[in-house]
Order: sequence, then C-alpha cells, then structure tokens
Amino acid sequence: MHLVVVVLLLLVLPTACVIAEALWLRGAADLMVLVGKWFVFWAVGVRLFIAGLRQVVQPQFTAESIFAIKDRSALAIVREVGFGNLSIGTVGLLSIAKPGFVLPAAIVGGLYYGLAGVGHLVRKERNLNEQMTLVSDLFIFVVLGVFVATRAF
Repeated sequence: MHLVVVVLLLLVLPTACVIAEALWLRGAADLMVLVGKWFVFWAVGVRLFIAGLRQVVQPQFTAESIFAIKDRSALAIVREVGFGNLSIGTVGLLSIAKPGFVLPAAIVGGLYYGLAGVGHLVRKERNLNEQMTLVSDLFIFVVLGVFVATRAF
C-alpha cells in the first residue's frame, strides 16, 4: 500500500495534473510553472502532510517499516519529524490557492527531500520501504530542483 501511495502522490497525480492543465490551457502556460504548481501541491503538500499526520499519530510505522527501529524511544523523534512534515506540507497545500507559495514550498520541500534522500543513501542496510523512499525522495528533489533553478536564477 505504501508503494502505491508514493507512486500516486509523487508521480502519477502530479504528472496527470500537469498534462491535464497544459491541454486545458492549450500551451498558454509555461510548462515549468505547471510542473512547480502540481509537484509542489502533490509531493510537498499532500505527501508530506499525510506523512506528517501518520508520523504524529502512528510514529511506529515510520520507525519500524522505514528505518527498522523497534525501540519505543525513537517514537518521540519520529513524532517531531512529523511536526516538520505537517508544517512543510501545509505550505505546499496552501500553494494551490496562493501561487506565491509555490517557489518557497519548492525550495523547502526540495531541500527536505534531497537531504532525506542523502540520509537514506548513506545508510548501509536499507529495507525495501527505505529503498523506495530513497528513490522517490531523490526523484522529487531533482524535479523540484529543476523547477527552482528555472524560477529563482
């Protein structure tokens, strides 16, 4: 189930929205604006908000299924990470109504995904969930990084 949610939120839904809006506007919008809008909304907004909720309410899922940590003392740290994810996710969700939030959310969300991806990369032993998280984190980091590079510089 985790894999399906990640693929939907980080690839299928944002890509479908970019294509649908590009077709709807018949080329009137800059493609990178649409990429930023929809990848920020889905990958930063929806994905991180949902992850944050789960980490706050059920921290053992992240501790056990991603990091293979069974020690209950890790749950407080996972919950703290969840608060950060809720915060970043909220800005990503609001970006759909406030287009001025897209670039800042892409910067913060992209940095989060990139740093988290590197954190997964340096771990010697990764289970399947962590490996999938590593790949998806780095994918979103690249997508958001390209968007930021086209807008900020």
